[in-house]
Amino acid sequence: MKPQELEDRLIDFAVMVIGVVEALPVSKAGNHIAGQLVRSGTSPAPNYGEARSAESRKDFIHKMKISLKELRETVIWLKIISRKGLADESSTSSSIKECGELIAIFISSTRTADSESLSSKIKN
Repeated sequence: MKPQELEDRLIDFAVMVIGVVEALPVSKAGNHIAGQLVRSGTSPAPNYGEARSAESRKDFIHKMKISLKELRETVIWLKIISRKGLADESSTSSSIKECGELIAIFISSTRTADSESLSSKIKN
């Protein structure tokens, strides 16, 4: 996947998360979860944008891992919403699926970058 394609996919995911957030009930729990989810679910896109302009491989890996961390938090909030039945099941299940796929992409990317970084150190 090209970097711009991944960035666009992350933006689409953020929009998807906003849709889930807007469907949450206005209640103490709904408001709390909405705040947490909107923060974690929309941050991977701009963090990935920062990673694309990283100053070094180490900086790139760090920013990619921040995006991964936020995606992992997001999937937990989405699962809580799903289990509690706080939003439409089809939107939460598709969001969970997309988040899982993004997590897999970020795990693979950070592992590749880490191994390339390690190979570079061994050669020097």
